[in-house]
Amino acid sequence: MLGSVEWRPMRRIFAALCVASLIASACGNGADSTASTVLLPTATDATTTTIDSTTASDAATTTTEAPRTYGGTVVIADDQEPPTLNPLVEGGDNFIVSIIGQAHLAGAFEIDGTTLDLIPELLADLPSAGNGGVVVNEDGSQTVRYQIRDGATWSDGVPITGADFEFTLGLILDPAYVGDTATYTDIVDWEAGPKTFEFTIARPTVGFEMLFPVVVPKHAVAGTDFNKDWNDKMWPAAGPFVFEEWQSGDHVRLVRNENYWKQDAETGDQLPYLDSVVFRFIPETESIIYSFTQREVDVIQPPPALDTIERLRDLESAGVEVQVRAGPVWEHLNFQFGPANRNEDSLNQYTAFRQAIAYAMERDVMAALVGWQPITSILDPGRTDGPWEQYGYEIDRAETLLAEACTVAGRDCGAQPPRVVFSTTSNADERPRIAEYMKTAMAAIGVETELQLEDSGLFFGETLDLGTWDVGWWAWVATPGSAGSLTTLELFDPDSPAPDGTNHYRWGTPDSSVQDDAVARFRDVLAVARETVDPEESAGLAAVAEQILADNAVVVPIAARSVVGAVWADAVAGFVMNPTQAGHTWNIETWRRLDL
Repeated sequence: MLGSVEWRPMRRIFAALCVASLIASACGNGADSTASTVLLPTATDATTTTIDSTTASDAATTTTEAPRTYGGTVVIADDQEPPTLNPLVEGGDNFIVSIIGQAHLAGAFEIDGTTLDLIPELLADLPSAGNGGVVVNEDGSQTVRYQIRDGATWSDGVPITGADFEFTLGLILDPAYVGDTATYTDIVDWEAGPKTFEFTIARPTVGFEMLFPVVVPKHAVAGTDFNKDWNDKMWPAAGPFVFEEWQSGDHVRLVRNENYWKQDAETGDQLPYLDSVVFRFIPETESIIYSFTQREVDVIQPPPALDTIERLRDLESAGVEVQVRAGPVWEHLNFQFGPANRNEDSLNQYTAFRQAIAYAMERDVMAALVGWQPITSILDPGRTDGPWEQYGYEIDRAETLLAEACTVAGRDCGAQPPRVVFSTTSNADERPRIAEYMKTAMAAIGVETELQLEDSGLFFGETLDLGTWDVGWWAWVATPGSAGSLTTLELFDPDSPAPDGTNHYRWGTPDSSVQDDAVARFRDVLAVARETVDPEESAGLAAVAEQILADNAVVVPIAARSVVGAVWADAVAGFVMNPTQAGHTWNIETWRRLDL
């Protein structure tokens, strides 16, 4: 039990299989999970919009020339209050915990809001095979070596050491830990040094990239009750600010960490620039917008509804900057290949049929229906030239492919038109709207559509677990990095059928209607990718695997939900919207006030 802990160094052997985490989660202002890929219901879907947006690089350009002065406070509003400030206990995976945590916590890595790449935080560099930080051993295990930044210290002046990483590992491996332990449980040996931490994983995996997003100070936490003592107060900070107070129902206030180790990369200035940051909790979106318009709040990330964005745009002449970006939540059309498919007339097993449907989809129109942004990649939703770009809106080609599928199936589709049963959730307006579009789009190529929409509890439970739908629609959340890409690809693992595995589609699984060369090639690439630790090689393999999925129209990604951030740019500089789970406070140490 965690209880009152003094976690003592020892060697422990773990042989647990590292399995990608699959978590059902609602989506409000952002994805409130640290898992690489998350299954999203739709009960709290927010309508978003596709508009011309200020990119992160543009935003950075507009703010970097402003004077870099010290002092002042920035007020950030959110519609949620955290259940805890501790990210490693129950409730710690709430998105607002991460938003606040970016200001006072630190870990091995973070996600750059401009490039969306993983970048080192407490480490001098991200370990890789190229720099000697990752080594595959003769016995098939993998050793990872962390080199901790020389200047990295806690806010009380104590250096951050390998013992802190070791202590954090002990907390995660404790049976009382409630979070995802994938990859951590495959660690079979480790050694901590003054500025190093080296650990060995039982088998090669790119999963090491996402380990230790938060590190806990051993000297301050050892001997305390971890589950109880660190919820409404915080340990010494490794981030730019230090916890000062939490006034329940109103705000959390953080103040400058005088011992913060990071400097401004452009000027060499000691960070952070601000004296303090305040996170205000305002439950209603309307109240958040009002407080923002009254300049009581400096920064917001509201639900990206069309009317909200339009109202914020109206404030641009007064000094507001609105940044809208494609988020990591990707919505997709998909097919069921298992024997429980509710449509006895399904043609899903035929590649030409799936391709016909892909060519019949107007991604731009579908995205606009619900205010989302069209996408062509499932590994990088923000990419505009992904492998699904090959499927433009081509009705003639769709009809030709449909005829080809009917011929291969030995059916007279003129006498008996193809039929699909389309299922998604009925709880919010967005997906029923998509369902009505599907019915019209399918009719345009001669396919009859029966809509069978379900309550999200049923759809994300029995329907997906048992594979009883025919053609469906839902969303996943993708995470940057090789580990995130691999986890997304694992969703199509032919050797991992749901409900115990990750492949809800049952594409290529033992009971699947599809057993072809594409399945075999994908399986082979996935097997190699699992044992690849070099990031560039891993990215290349991921691209090959994604291309296989696209060429065979295994799924058809349609749109990414937008994320929006707004800042009074005449008062606050440095804000760059991060569309990933890192959130909009990812670079808060560089924010500064312009009106001092």
